[in-house]
Amino acid sequence: MIRVALAGGIGSGKSAATAYLRGRGYAVVDADEVAREVVRPGRPAFVALVDAFGPAVLEPSGVVDRAFLASIVFSDATARRRVEAITHPRIGEAMAAALDGATGDVAFVALPLYRAEHRALLGLNEVWALEVSPETALARLTAERAMEPDDARARIAAQVTNEERRRLADRVIDNEGSLEDLHGSLDDALAALGVGARRG
Repeated sequence: MIRVALAGGIGSGKSAATAYLRGRGYAVVDADEVAREVVRPGRPAFVALVDAFGPAVLEPSGVVDRAFLASIVFSDATARRRVEAITHPRIGEAMAAALDGATGDVAFVALPLYRAEHRALLGLNEVWALEVSPETALARLTAERAMEPDDARARIAAQVTNEERRRLADRVIDNEGSLEDLHGSLDDALAALGVGARRG
């Protein structure tokens, strides 16, 4: 099985890309979805987060307050490192297990925080970087997710730059255009991979 990472920062269009690939019948492991699973009540990451940040990290219902966690992660580098040390190893283990259980000729893994070591850890054959300008990402986050501009800028600034991501990628997919443009670029990338887009 060929394993391909979809790397892209916030607002780059990973959700649109993974939705299209799933619609074509390909297996997709989404790091954001896995991240939500590993912090469910009772899971080791949940316990460690409460130990590290106290009850303030929880909603009244007892689940992790992801909005609160995001606010401290993107505004405090020390807090971000603590959260990453707690969650990233567990997310990596869960993603590797999900990939091992995937079927088909190609499996994709969507990674907002792609690092060079992911290639070996996840057994990746290729890395595709979804790329938009910071201005486009800001516009999407404020319009589509109703984020405050300052919050959106902080989240964009906390991630690696397009240049850094591009250096680690085998293919760059420009996503400044329409949804149809993105689909066409993904089809081209699939064809270059030797599998071609297919319906599920």
